[in-house]
Amino acid sequence: MQVLILGSAAGGGFPQWNCNCANCRGVRLGRASLRPRTQSSIAISMDGERWLLCNASPDIRAQLNASPALFPRRGLRDTGIAEVLLVDAQIDHVSGLLTLREGCPLDVWCTPSVHDDLSSGFPLFPMLSHWNGGLNWREIPLSDDKRRCTFQVPSCPELEITALSLHSNAPPYSPRRGSPAVGDNLGLLFRDRLTGGSLFYGPGLGQPSHEARELMAKADCVLVDGTLWHDDEMGRLGIGHATGREMGHLALAGESGMIAELDALPETTRRILIHINNTNPVLDETSAERAVLDRHGIEVAHDGMRLTL
Repeated sequence: MQVLILGSAAGGGFPQWNCNCANCRGVRLGRASLRPRTQSSIAISMDGERWLLCNASPDIRAQLNASPALFPRRGLRDTGIAEVLLVDAQIDHVSGLLTLREGCPLDVWCTPSVHDDLSSGFPLFPMLSHWNGGLNWREIPLSDDKRRCTFQVPSCPELEITALSLHSNAPPYSPRRGSPAVGDNLGLLFRDRLTGGSLFYGPGLGQPSHEARELMAKADCVLVDGTLWHDDEMGRLGIGHATGREMGHLALAGESGMIAELDALPETTRRILIHINNTNPVLDETSAERAVLDRHGIEVAHDGMRLTL
């Protein structure tokens, strides 16, 4: 299994276009310890030719142009993207589908609740139906009676995918904001049935459940939510009021934070953070917070990072 990290930042990217926090200001000034990042997305392939895109960020065009493995090369109009899998309906994970409209029809795997949001509040499915057949919904069948399922996708037949509904939050535009339903946010365990290698991917992990911890413990590598250092980080900086938990993200610091969750995993597990907000001090490679991660053996994802499992 090949994993390509197309984008590693949270919504807004890094630097965020209208943010003048120390991190964003520093990256614009060219500080060597701060590297730009696009909005969170990864791609997975078993053969290096056909790729399963996990989340379509607003930065997808730049991400594709920076990724030779996904270049068109088999015809005049082509792409390495074979299918799309969405973990939620957040704008920073789905609006890139608009950019991919020239590649329709396109199969999109998501839960019924995500499909509902993308058919009403942010109606990408009906909107893109006007482009060569639009988006073909492929259901990930989760419901109140079924919080977990295992399935396969045609582009990666040797890949076993387990989807688990996470305790997080629905998008701000969703009628379920503040009271999310099953399937509004997913954690995904990918297992290569040929090599046995496995990856847990959870960019929106607000409150790890027993089931989520179970899947993370099974993975050789976890690629998980690193959005904020402090739960009240936005308020501390005077640039927002929402806490991490309110947004559906578990902060890194604290006795019950993400660092503690990752410390509880088997020693052999590779731990990598993704979906990192522009305010998070770990983006500065010389920061005290980054040194804390280093001591705990936790990595910070960057655009263009590749994993083989």
